[in-house]
Parts: sequence; C-alpha cells; structure tokens
Amino acid sequence: MNSRAQQLEAFNRLLDIMDELREKCPWDQKQTLESLRHLTIEETYELADAILDNDLEEIKKELGDVLLHLIFYAKIGSEKKAFDIADVANAISDKLVSRHPHIYSDVVVKDEKEVKQNWEKLKLKEGKKSVLEGVPKSLPSVVKASRIQEKVAGVGFDWEQPEQVWDKVQEELAELHAEVKNKNQENIESEFGDVLFSMINYARFIGVNPENALERTNKKFIKRFQYLEEAAKKEGKQLSDMSLVEMDVHWENSKEFFK
Repeated sequence: MNSRAQQLEAFNRLLDIMDELREKCPWDQKQTLESLRHLTIEETYELADAILDNDLEEIKKELGDVLLHLIFYAKIGSEKKAFDIADVANAISDKLVSRHPHIYSDVVVKDEKEVKQNWEKLKLKEGKKSVLEGVPKSLPSVVKASRIQEKVAGVGFDWEQPEQVWDKVQEELAELHAEVKNKNQENIESEFGDVLFSMINYARFIGVNPENALERTNKKFIKRFQYLEEAAKKEGKQLSDMSLVEMDVHWENSKEFFK
C-alpha cells in the first residue's frame, strides 16, 4: 500500500488536475454546484452497487468518481470565496473530534450504543432543534425510514426487545388485511406504509440493512428472470407464449444455477 507521503502526493495531483480542468476544459468550466448534484447522486448509487457486488476494483473506481465530485465542489466553493478543500477537511475533523469525546476527552462509554446516544445529544447541544433535522428530505424512503428510526433510538425512543417489534409487525399486517377487506384505498396505502415502516424497524433489531437486503433481492430477481428469458429463447419461445407452469420450471432451474 502507499505511504502517507504518497497518498498526499496523489491527492495534491488531483487538486492540480482539477485546477487545470477548471481553467481549460469547456465542460468543466460550465459546471456549477447545481449541475453537479444529480451526477453526484448517480455516482453514489454506482458506488453502492459496487459495494453490494463486493467488487473491490469497481469500488476503487467509483470512490475516485465520488472523490472527484468532492474536489469539484470545493473548487467551486473557493471560486465563490466561500470555502476550499482545507476548510472542508478541517470542518469535518473538528466535528469528529467534538463528536468523539470518549476518544478526545474524558468521557467514558461502554459500547457502540452509548456512542450513538452521545452523538445525538451532542448535536442537540450544538443547536439542532430536533434529532430528525439531519435526515435529508430527498433520501429514498427505505433509507429515510432507517435513519429516522436510528436517530430516535439514539435518544432512547425505542423498543427493548426484537420480539416486541415483531409483534408490532403482526399488528400492522392485521390492520392492513382488515383495510384490504374494507376496500378503502386511502386506508390501505396508509396501513401498507405502516407495515413497511415496522418491517424496517424490525430489520434494525435483527441486524439487517433493509436497503441492502432489498437491493440484493432485486439483483437476485433480475438474474433469475434473465435466466428465464434466455431459457425461453433457447426453446424458440416468447415468455408471453409460455404458461406459468412452463416458466416456473425454468425459474426453479435458475435457483439451482445461481447457487
């Protein structure tokens, strides 16, 4: 691996390249904080995909793309005389020191749970009016629900045992089932949301990241369905011409194929 000196040299090289691109490249010159935003979101999702695939080479590449965006934002900030990359690095360093008094002060914690609780309490002392202020409005709903639940748990608003959460899941499912019978679409949507929220909460208690779990299932389904499509082609058939029984045979074969 590279030494600290080599790491700093590489980082400095990236800063120099960013300066040159901003000065000479028409596309880079045109970019703004706003124009980069959707690209950054896209790059973040690509990184997330690589992480789920455990593709270390791809993770390295995607981290580079994300790092470029961070450097780009800092460069634009410096042009606006608002902040530069040093300000960004110092701000996060100061925050990390402040939020880890058990490392940089005399506070004692016994486990990771207490670290999280202290983190949320410190944010309130820093002027936050609500522990939920830090949850971005534009987060995907599953991720947002997870963050909401983690944050309120950090100040003690939480269940004590997984069994209690599972009982809540069962309660919400029963309420959803009742509304489906009543055929009240507005209430059905509301209760369905409650079921999802309670399942996401249960995931936290059993050590599962719901976003990762769902995305892995998405990937698994895509692989199996594409196997089904290829199997149909080999038989000279269209899926629309096959019976569910025929498709189910190939679907079961796909499970064995991808084991």
